[in-house]
Amino acid sequence: MSIFVDENTKVVYQGLTGSQGRYYGLLNRDYGTQVVAGTNPKKAGTDVDGIPVYANVAEAREATGANASCIFIPAPGVKSAVLEAAEAGIEFIVAITEGVPAHDEAYFYNKLKADFPDTRLLGPNCPGIISPGKANIGITAGHIAKEGGPVGIVSRSGTLTYQALYELKQKDIGVTTCVGIGGDPVPGTSFIDCLRAFEADPATRAVMMIGEIGGSAEEEAAEFIKSSMTKPVASYVAGVTAPPGKKMGHAGAIVSGGKGTAQAKMEALTDAGVRVGQNPTEAGELMAEIVAGL
Repeated sequence: MSIFVDENTKVVYQGLTGSQGRYYGLLNRDYGTQVVAGTNPKKAGTDVDGIPVYANVAEAREATGANASCIFIPAPGVKSAVLEAAEAGIEFIVAITEGVPAHDEAYFYNKLKADFPDTRLLGPNCPGIISPGKANIGITAGHIAKEGGPVGIVSRSGTLTYQALYELKQKDIGVTTCVGIGGDPVPGTSFIDCLRAFEADPATRAVMMIGEIGGSAEEEAAEFIKSSMTKPVASYVAGVTAPPGKKMGHAGAIVSGGKGTAQAKMEALTDAGVRVGQNPTEAGELMAEIVAGL
């Protein structure tokens, strides 16, 4: 099995007619994902290499049965794109765009939570999600992911998402689903959301979690792992040498007031029984040991 997306997921690309939307929309379709539609109010009635383009998400969903969307819209338009998808009844929204204003993120996060509780948002500023061999929504390179389980991956860092997939593939370890939740201050989907889903997925027998400095998401995940997970977890936390008060890559990756350090996160995870690597390769080796013992 997998979490959130599978071979039955039908995706509409909001921004399919743009250069990046087109590139990744067609790449994901070639991977085997059901990319059934795109949207652009100025190009409704046309197509992108056979994928029909509709004026809006509601029309696309009505015509194709789309139940997921992938947003390749410039940052100022992401808020309206997310709300458009939710109002159309889309169940799973993946927002790839970087640089979305934090107040926009807070607005649509709370709007979805209050008015569209059955809609899940992944991102913004994330690489997306891949259930290898079934569906790839976003910008993850499909060839670095081995299908067949038994490991689920969740990561704040896009680049380290790819490395985690590749580390496991090098060890001939398959993945059920890999979720890049993004590193912005207000992510639509959290570590705990993914850990809970992996715990409930019978095909996922172990989890690899990639964190980074800033915020308290990793400490909260550690508490959840300690109280609610039966499956083994291996982890890596990026940013051990990051200087306090300096943002490192992601908007949420900043150590402030002595909080959010990599060391504190690693200690919390270790205390929860997680096997924590000192670098991504070591985390992959720890996961290989876990898998060998399953």
